[in-house]
Formats: sequence, C-alpha cells, structure tokens
Amino acid sequence: MKVFNTKNALKEHLNALRAAGKTVGFVPTMGALHQGHLSLLERARQECDVTVCSIFVNPTQFNDPKDLEKYPRPIEADIEKLEAAGCDVLFNPEVNEMYAGNENWHLDIGELETLLEGKFRPGHYQGVTQVVNKLFSIVEPNKAFFGQKDYQQVMVIRRMIQLLDAPVELVMCPIEREPDGLAMSSRNIHLTETDRRHALVLSQALFEAKSSFEKGATLNDVQSHAAELISNEGDTQLEYFELADGNTLKPAQAGSDSIVALVAAQVGKTRLIDNVIIR
Repeated sequence: MKVFNTKNALKEHLNALRAAGKTVGFVPTMGALHQGHLSLLERARQECDVTVCSIFVNPTQFNDPKDLEKYPRPIEADIEKLEAAGCDVLFNPEVNEMYAGNENWHLDIGELETLLEGKFRPGHYQGVTQVVNKLFSIVEPNKAFFGQKDYQQVMVIRRMIQLLDAPVELVMCPIEREPDGLAMSSRNIHLTETDRRHALVLSQALFEAKSSFEKGATLNDVQSHAAELISNEGDTQLEYFELADGNTLKPAQAGSDSIVALVAAQVGKTRLIDNVIIR
C-alpha cells in the first residue's frame, strides 16, 4: 500500500494509473477503522481497479470542539487494517494540507440540512460537503463508497454530486453489525460495558419497527412504540426516532414507496445513530 500525505503527490500517482486505463474506487473515512469501513473497501475492490482510502478527521464537521478533540486516531492500527484488507492507496493529510486559512463554503442542500441530524448538529453537513468535495477533486474517483449507517449523509453527498455535477458514482453499502445487532461505529470504543448493553435497544427498536410495520401496524403506532422502548432504557437519552420517506427524509406517509427508520440517542456519554430500511 502506498501512503500519501500531500495532494500533489497523490494526484500524480493516480493520474498515472488513470492514464493506464485504471478505474478508481474511493472510501473516505475519519479513521478508527472497523469492519464497517473494511466492507466498503471490499466492495470498492470488487468494482474498481484501484482502491483509495482517505483518513482525515475533518474539523469543519464537528459542532463541539471537545468531540473533535476526543475523536479516536489510531493511525498505526488503521494502516495495518488497510494493508491486511488489500487497500492500494492511503491518503492521510494534515489539516493545513486540506484547508488554507479562512475558507468560505456554503452549499444549498435544502431541507436535508435542517432535518434529523441537521437539526441536532447545525452546520455539520456544510463541513461534510466541504471536505468531500475537496477529496473528490483530489482523488477524482469513478466510484465513491459510503455506508448506509450515515443514511442522511449519503443523501447529502448525493445531492452535492447533483448540484455540482460531479463525475462520480455514489455507492451506498449496507450496515455492518456486531453479532448482537449493535451497528459498528468508531464511537463504540467510548461505550462502557453497561453503556454497551443499553445501546442494544437502538437496533432492537429498529428491527421491531420493521417487523411491526410488515405485520400491518400503522406508522404512528410503530414510531411511538419504538420511541417508548428507547426512552425506557436506562441511561439512554432519545434524540429522535423517525420513520422517514427514504427519498426526502420528511415524515413518511403510508403511501411512501421508500421508508427508513432512523434513530439517534445519547447512551451514557456517547451519541449513537442507526437506521433500518423498512420498505
């Protein structure tokens, strides 16, 4: 695996590969890699000639400086995992390589910015689109692979690609889960043993919601039961449990052709998100 820390060196390397007719698959990450990330890499390897992974903890998408500070950065362990997974290229830049002083960025992504995650993390998706746009222009991938776990983020990136007419195909890959159902996340390392047990209520509520809906329960009943289940769990603060239209993230209607159940909650001191596609 080749490791690059500067944009120019990476671009030069990838331009040579493209000139030889190679396709490029890209997996952008913030590191602290787990099986969820590696499953994206595996998909990229299946669909493209060259796989590029980036590790960059992007400061502009954090609302809380403390959250940025405590974000895990086990770079040596990450490099080992990428090498074992057969990654071809790692891009691991410093902040000053990605940002030059006071940059202004605003992309009008419409209501996606204020719904669900957008409501609880104002400004977050501006930071996400800012950095992903930069990464796309550096890597120039044919395909970019994102996890379903950040469902709203996938929708935001898709919208950004449309707005900027970016020549990249976005591929959403399924959520990877622990054997007990917990969605894999870099934040899970912050959970205490007790938190970890409490956190299982999120996936339980989501799977139960899917099952109830398939058995004919109304959207209102499904949503209120799931919210109650989570709210009754010890040391768990529910932020939202929403049955949303999978194309707009507005509240789902009985006739919506795509429905996603999305949840966010504070478990102990750790904020977790998860979702399940209902229809």
